[in-house]
Amino acid sequence: MKYPNPLQPGSTIAITAFSSGIAEKHEARFQVVKEHLLAQGFKVVVGDCLYGQEKHVSAPIEQRVKELMSFLTDESIDAIFPPWGGELAIEILPYLDFPKLKQVRPKWILGFSDVSTLATTLTSKLRWASAHCSNLMDLTPEALDPLTANTLKNLGTPIGAEFSQVASPMYASSWPDIVNNPKSGITPDTKSCWKWLVKPTSGTVIKGRLIGGCWDTLSHLFETEYLELKALSKSYPEGIVLYLENAEMSPAELTRTIFNMKFRGVFSHINGLLLGRSAAPDPDSEQALTYYEAIENSLTNIGIPVMIDLDIGHFPPNLTLINGAVVKVELDDVGVISQHLI
Repeated sequence: MKYPNPLQPGSTIAITAFSSGIAEKHEARFQVVKEHLLAQGFKVVVGDCLYGQEKHVSAPIEQRVKELMSFLTDESIDAIFPPWGGELAIEILPYLDFPKLKQVRPKWILGFSDVSTLATTLTSKLRWASAHCSNLMDLTPEALDPLTANTLKNLGTPIGAEFSQVASPMYASSWPDIVNNPKSGITPDTKSCWKWLVKPTSGTVIKGRLIGGCWDTLSHLFETEYLELKALSKSYPEGIVLYLENAEMSPAELTRTIFNMKFRGVFSHINGLLLGRSAAPDPDSEQALTYYEAIENSLTNIGIPVMIDLDIGHFPPNLTLINGAVVKVELDDVGVISQHLI
């Protein structure tokens, strides 16, 4: 696994929206976040592909690919941090020059949601470690919950070292009003608890090398050239731990997605499955399938341990998860996740 340099004061963070951009009403929030990065000693480079939401994207695909490749190949850049996710990062994948990227120093890709479409691809194809974590626009001085506040600190972990995180006791059921209160952090208001859907045959631990992200987008990549879990499992004898979070899929769509993963052999290539909190609402009808029924019906017979409701995804806060790190996830009374950057 090829780890980018640890992030620390003096590191340069490039900001580009290779999926959705920000609107004019988000400008005040962006300036708060940018100033917070500068105050922590980071250097910031802002690309041209940042503003705009036309047809779900910040700019035409040619412009987004060109800017992303320029940052990925720039030796002065240490990390690429989009403002947030979006819908169509998948369309940039065929246009990336992977042979060229193999010749350059790895850069951190940071964020969650559609950001993970690119992050997992770089980990799978290039063996670059990448990060699933709070999005750039979440990181204000008032983002004080431990998981969000320690995001960049975790990314400063030296290669060869490890860091641990503890399950958050509460999560936020809604996002803050960043337009009218640009400095606001999340307000955790709902009890949170990691749970076993399927416990290991012995013990209370899942181990392996970590990879994953947004279920909605990664479902289209499994066992394609962009996310080859079979190849990863052959490369790393410690095995693979896959983490996923559902943003918008209905229980029926989720069931189809899980069966698609079964048909492609995904579950035969991993040691365990970690699921974040689902952000998709259940149907109104009492007769309709629910999220928990969908995963219980579809995942209890896949032959591996499954943990659910972790701090991953669209109901914050978010763990910092390093794609490529060796992970140990423990769940007895309290959930603990430790990641070793080897």
